[in-house]
Amino acid sequence: MEIVMAVVVENELDTSSTQRLQSTMAAARLSFTWLGVRKSLSSHQRDQAADSFGAEGKFLSAGKKLLDTSHPAFKAVTAIRGQALHYWKGMSLPFPEPGIRLIRQDSIAHFDTRMAEFKEELDEAVIELDRHFAELRQAARSRLGELYNSDDYPPSLIGMFAIEHDYPSVEPPNYLRQLNPELYEQECRRMQSRFDEAIQLAEQAFLEEIARLVDHLAERLSGQGDGKPKVFRDSAIGNLTEFFERFRQLNVRSNPQLDELVDRARQIVTGIEPQQLRDNDTLRSQVATQLGAIQASLDGLLVDRPRRNILRRPR
Repeated sequence: MEIVMAVVVENELDTSSTQRLQSTMAAARLSFTWLGVRKSLSSHQRDQAADSFGAEGKFLSAGKKLLDTSHPAFKAVTAIRGQALHYWKGMSLPFPEPGIRLIRQDSIAHFDTRMAEFKEELDEAVIELDRHFAELRQAARSRLGELYNSDDYPPSLIGMFAIEHDYPSVEPPNYLRQLNPELYEQECRRMQSRFDEAIQLAEQAFLEEIARLVDHLAERLSGQGDGKPKVFRDSAIGNLTEFFERFRQLNVRSNPQLDELVDRARQIVTGIEPQQLRDNDTLRSQVATQLGAIQASLDGLLVDRPRRNILRRPR
């Protein structure tokens, strides 16, 4: 009887959390158009390369790099893609469909604005990269030798890079309600299971991140290296502070144990400056001990995850 009650409580928590997630979040998809800079060798070229090793061409995989991606102008373009991805992931929760994450509905306007800024920055960076295109092609001609082929390159790099975003529907189409009520209900159940899984993915991501951050700071604060206290960067605390804010904004309150541990960790480091920990050995030791206790509890939650997942599955 006790086990049955535990499952009921867990499922009730899941249901309310799922409903909260569905009512407050929106699906956001980020996609990229990106020039490929690597190309496979032709069969003839592959056979030539294989001959130098005494191998058969069909058993060899070989390619060539069309452009020097370490060029500052190319790195500037790539950096914008990385920044856009980091921003998207930082303000969203995972969703069990490729390329889709969940953002708060009240953050859509800000997300739109920031994506427009990224697109503008990318366009400017691509224009600058295009100014160096002839130089990059000439360098490729010198480095690739006989493998160089002008047909591998577009006339211009303008339009070869782009950032796109949209808000795909993750709800059953309403027209199914009239056309096929049974199929509509089936789709409703399928999408609810998707959101159930999204909650588990979010919990797991939050749990792994806080465990990693706490473990890193605790390890830096405890013990010594070469007879001296270990060195730690300000970011060891700054990253935790950023996590607490993101957790506050995105948490759907599906796991009370995780909520409690995050709150305890937040209370431990709130108001403490990195330099205080460097200057005050007593404070340093106290914080390390407190974080060690949090760390042990987080490790316990990580170990319990497989069993928790089994209990959460609807019967």
